[in-house]
Amino acid sequence: MTRTILITGCSSGIGRDAALKLSRLGWGVVASARSAADVDRLRGDGLKTVRLDYADEASIAEGFEEALGITGGRLDALFNNGAHALPGPLEDIPSAGLRAQLEANVIGWHDLTRRAIPVMRAQGYGRIVQNSSVLGLVGVKWRGAYVATKFAIEGYSDVLRQELAGSGIHVILIEPGPIATKMRENAIRQFERWVDWESSARAEEYRAGLLEKLYKGSAGKTQHPPAAVTRVLVRALEARRPAARYPVTPNTTAAMALRRLLPARLLDRLLSRA
Repeated sequence: MTRTILITGCSSGIGRDAALKLSRLGWGVVASARSAADVDRLRGDGLKTVRLDYADEASIAEGFEEALGITGGRLDALFNNGAHALPGPLEDIPSAGLRAQLEANVIGWHDLTRRAIPVMRAQGYGRIVQNSSVLGLVGVKWRGAYVATKFAIEGYSDVLRQELAGSGIHVILIEPGPIATKMRENAIRQFERWVDWESSARAEEYRAGLLEKLYKGSAGKTQHPPAAVTRVLVRALEARRPAARYPVTPNTTAAMALRRLLPARLLDRLLSRA
C-alpha cells in the first residue's frame, strides 16, 4: 500500500525538495503552498497539491480535507515545514508582527497537527515530523521572533511525543542548520512590513551594519542544500524506531553539544559572534 504524506511550505526550498524526492521514492505526496500560483506550479511538477496557509484557519481546514480526499482518507505522515522569519532586535518587533509570526509558525502547525492526529489514531500509526531549526536549540540576536517560534515548537513537540506514547504515532523533530532557501528573501519582506528601523533607538546600528547583514547575509557563511534535510527526513520516516531529534549539518550538532556543556553566559558570548 502506498504510504502517504502531507507536506507544507512546498513553494520552494526544503518543502519542494522533500515533496519531489518522496514522490520519486513512491510515496503518495500531497504538497501544499500558501498561494494559488505556487499550487499551480507544483501541480505542473506532477505533484498532488492543495492550498494551505498556516495563517488562515479556513484554508487549513479546507486544505486538510482536500488532502484526505486525495489520499483516500489515510495519512501516514505529516511534515510541518512552512514557516517564515521576522528579523530585527526584539525591542523593534511590534506585537502585531510577533503575533503574525506565532500564528504562522506555531498556531497554524498546532491546528493542522490536531486535524491529523484523529486520522492517525484511527489507523493506529503515523508520524508527525516538525521542521525546527538550530535556532530552536540556541538563541541568536536579531532573530528573536523566529527563535521564539522554534523554541515553542521544540517544547510543543516534546510534550506531544510524551502524550502520544503508545498510540503508534511518533513525533519527530528535524533540526536544520543553515540551508540555502528563500528564507532571507521572505524575511526581508517581513522586516520591511513590520520594522520601523529609522525610529529605533538602534538606528545607527542598523546603518552601521544591521541592514547590510539583513540584506546580504554574513560573508563566508556555509549553506547546505535542501536535499540535506530531505535525506534526514527520509531516515526519520523509514526508521523502525525514529529518534526524537535529527540534527542536520555540523552547525546543529555543535549547537546541541554547546548548549549541553557551556554555562549560559559563555554560550551567549560565543553566539554573539555569529
